[in-house]
Amino acid sequence: MSAAVRAVFAPRSEGPWLFGKHTDLAVFGGSALAALGLLAVGGALGLLDGESPGWTWIACVLAIDVAHVWSTVFRVYLDPAEVRRRPLLYVGAPLLCWGLGVMLYAFGPMTFWRALAYAAVFHFVRQQWGWVALYRRRAGETRDRWLDMAAVYAATVYPLIWWHAHLPRGFVWFLQGDFVVGLAAPVATLLAPVYWGVMIAFAARQFWRWRRGTLNPGKALVVFTTWLCWWLGIMVFDGDFAFTVTNVIIHGVPYLALTYRYGRARAAERPGGLLAVILRGGALAFLAFVVIVAFAEEALWDRYVWHDRPWLFGEGLETSDAVLLLLVPLLAVPQATHYLLDGFIWKVRGGNPSLSRELGGRGALES
Repeated sequence: MSAAVRAVFAPRSEGPWLFGKHTDLAVFGGSALAALGLLAVGGALGLLDGESPGWTWIACVLAIDVAHVWSTVFRVYLDPAEVRRRPLLYVGAPLLCWGLGVMLYAFGPMTFWRALAYAAVFHFVRQQWGWVALYRRRAGETRDRWLDMAAVYAATVYPLIWWHAHLPRGFVWFLQGDFVVGLAAPVATLLAPVYWGVMIAFAARQFWRWRRGTLNPGKALVVFTTWLCWWLGIMVFDGDFAFTVTNVIIHGVPYLALTYRYGRARAAERPGGLLAVILRGGALAFLAFVVIVAFAEEALWDRYVWHDRPWLFGEGLETSDAVLLLLVPLLAVPQATHYLLDGFIWKVRGGNPSLSRELGGRGALES
């Protein structure tokens, strides 16, 4: 078992926590509290049913959402040994994403954005199950798999069904029209008892396990904070501000913690590499790196595609359709590659032997 894996996933003797009790509570519980705190701020400022102000976009979208996408480089591309281990995957993934993106964009911009939106939805949902699956493995749980899985998917998929049944909403995933219209509202109404029944059953089971002293607190924390944030951000409030703060923070912050911890451990094994050079500055250097790169990416998006924030990125430039055909999929490569690689790099099966030895022969951190 590598030192990197030992440093990221605490030994079993420390219990079921992924990073350690206090870190897990800060990462998973703290991110949810931050989202709820921002909802309270938004309520005081009258933002809950409106657009996100500039400071929210910078703090949540740029510094968390886009930055967490770029943190994947600390797991893969800043680690030459990792790249050499699976060069076809790591070199081929961005090329495949760009080529597929160009093909989709050629059918029309909305085809491209709709495909990317649903890929993102799948990624967001699967990441929450990935955390739960990893908590189950750390605790050595063999029971309740189907109930745990049902709770995660009820907490995430049902709000998405409800959203599709109530289009248009005051918020979008990427841009207006990227979700398919046509799901009848009664569908969500019919499924509501299933949604609430699963969540109540999960809550009752956790209460029973708590009374018996067998509660897996990290797993319960992930499920309940996911349910609360998705319910509030999608079904209760109808604004971009509420959706952004509840959707982005609990997704991006834990992933940033994971990639930082893993990158730091790998850097300790190879002190002369670029990974080690960057991470000598600790968490601040890590965050500075991903935020600066995220800023650069968003500057390109805004100047050449969106033209939404001249106050931050300067006046944009007009771009021809022919250039956009190549440029838009290219700018989306980091995001699409992140979605694709996360189906491989945190799995304990199929190419991650050190993770497999530490976490067991089956299961995954499937994001």
